[in-house]
Amino acid sequence: MNKIVVTMDDIKRYKVITEVIEKRLTLKDASELLFLSYRHAIRLKQKVKDSGLEGILRKIPASAPNRQTTKQVVDKILKHREELYYDFNIMHFKDKLEEVHNIHLSYESLRQILIKTGKHEPKKKKIIHRQRRRMPKAGMLVQMDSSQHLWLEHIPEKWWLVAMIDDATNEIAYAGFFPKDTVFANMHIIRRFIEIKGIFMSLYVDKASHFTTTRIEGIHYSVSQEQEDTQIERALEELGITLIPANSPQAKGRIEVTFRLFQDRLIKEMRLAGVKSYDEANHFLIEKFLPWYNPRYTHEAESAYMPVPKEKDLDLIFCIKRQRTVNKDNTISFNGQVIQIPPADIRRSFAKTKVVVCLLEDNRVFVLYENKIIAQTVLSEDNKAIVREKKIEELLNRRQYIPLKRPSVKRILPKTVYIPPANHPWRKALAKGVKLKQMRQNKM
Repeated sequence: MNKIVVTMDDIKRYKVITEVIEKRLTLKDASELLFLSYRHAIRLKQKVKDSGLEGILRKIPASAPNRQTTKQVVDKILKHREELYYDFNIMHFKDKLEEVHNIHLSYESLRQILIKTGKHEPKKKKIIHRQRRRMPKAGMLVQMDSSQHLWLEHIPEKWWLVAMIDDATNEIAYAGFFPKDTVFANMHIIRRFIEIKGIFMSLYVDKASHFTTTRIEGIHYSVSQEQEDTQIERALEELGITLIPANSPQAKGRIEVTFRLFQDRLIKEMRLAGVKSYDEANHFLIEKFLPWYNPRYTHEAESAYMPVPKEKDLDLIFCIKRQRTVNKDNTISFNGQVIQIPPADIRRSFAKTKVVVCLLEDNRVFVLYENKIIAQTVLSEDNKAIVREKKIEELLNRRQYIPLKRPSVKRILPKTVYIPPANHPWRKALAKGVKLKQMRQNKM
């Protein structure tokens, strides 16, 4: 037998509809009084005529619904939450229940279970801001950013995650972890992205110094020619890609949201997978996490990517380029190392000519004259620049991660006025002088 629930609203409705039936009130006035539509008031009047008060009451079935979550399932959910997924958000927890434990619940059902059992505290809803429309085609705009974070819980050093996301499709074709956010780290990600997807039209970045020049020319400082464009700007220009610097982090909203998801999900997924080093983390990111992420969060769009022309050598584009003037003995100096240029078919001697030196990430060096390689070498391990870089890295690795102590603040006391006592020598001398002055005045 169904359970009948009576509320104060039901009693109020019954009394008003009874007044209508007894013709002491019109149906239109009753609908306005009960804040109901006129047609619904007609239905209530008919129900009261047929069944009285029971006609308008809500009836609860005696047996539980077939789709109600059982106590055994709730206990399993809470057990998994406490033992494995204690730091997962609700959507991530829901995905794991479906993928690993074959427990299928809606987001809101799972959320209500966690709230009722005290495992989740609901947050205030954030203000939703207007979003910029996505680009109509993939490859028209790509966003790039880096995020410094404690990606591995047992390693106290923060590493950088550098990633690129297509504005139209939300696809992340490539990303990687690096100890420092350097020019070569960003070049590596851009190059791998181009090798996978192709050449895109524009790159949206922040105003970091490796993307845009932060130096300002003034009275006492002149920006040299090689510093007007950064190395990344120069490399993108060679491929016909436009660099667009953003004025605020909010402007790069899509990749910022993606980084928040990575800082939440990726860390926990690597913990479950037993990742112990950043080499393993890079492998897990490329082989496991991105193949899981892209099918779930990407959108379909037409492609505007272009293939890399055959005459473009990416090694000689994504590198550090510097201009040098060849000495009379056909040598140049680069990073503290002398490089000998041999005679070539185009010229026997390159003395006093301008050449371009290309430094690759693996310390290979190529010397170009009119875009042709005329010399190549590898920087030796005892090179000053390499030795200095290794020393800095060694010192950084030797750091002790000690929590910073709050600096002690000295209390500044108010200044006090010193009043000398009556027997102070200064007071005695002053008193003696006053006495002599009075004696002279009396004699006069």
